[in-house]
Amino acid sequence: MGNFKWRCFHIANTAHEINEEIRDKEIRLIGEDGSQLGLMSAAEALNIAIEQELDLVKIAPNSNPPVCKIMDYGKYRFEQAKREKDARKNQRVVDVKEIRMSPSIGIGDFNVKLKSAQKFLKDGDRVKVTVRFRGREMAHTNIGEELLTKFAAECAEIAAVDKNPKLDGRHMTMFLSPKTK
Repeated sequence: MGNFKWRCFHIANTAHEINEEIRDKEIRLIGEDGSQLGLMSAAEALNIAIEQELDLVKIAPNSNPPVCKIMDYGKYRFEQAKREKDARKNQRVVDVKEIRMSPSIGIGDFNVKLKSAQKFLKDGDRVKVTVRFRGREMAHTNIGEELLTKFAAECAEIAAVDKNPKLDGRHMTMFLSPKTK
């Protein structure tokens, strides 16, 4: 461990280059109102921005020549953060809930599992229904398949079958997803 050396390097810069950070010889300048102000040096553009008491922001660094815009950078960052917050607020993460059964499940237990699956589906989550076969139950996989089809039929009003019952080793699985309103 004696020769171990830290290798630190900057991966990405999400912030824009502003004001004195812009050192390009020639840039294309856009005014605050969106009007084209033409090609000029970064120093000239910065002077124009200072006269208007605003910031010079490089918005397209990869174009030739780079495009800069005169704007209030603090206000721009605030509005951008607000948009991102609203976008996150409107997102809904869909979880996959799992219901496990055995082929010899009783009718009461089946109904309890069915009710909980319907609750998950009403909440907008996907449901994975699994039947586990043990020992000699593997010879009667048709019982598990019938159980899963019955389960899907009971949930038919609020759910659609994503993946039909499929045997995978000692487990038979089926996916249900809530019907869109």
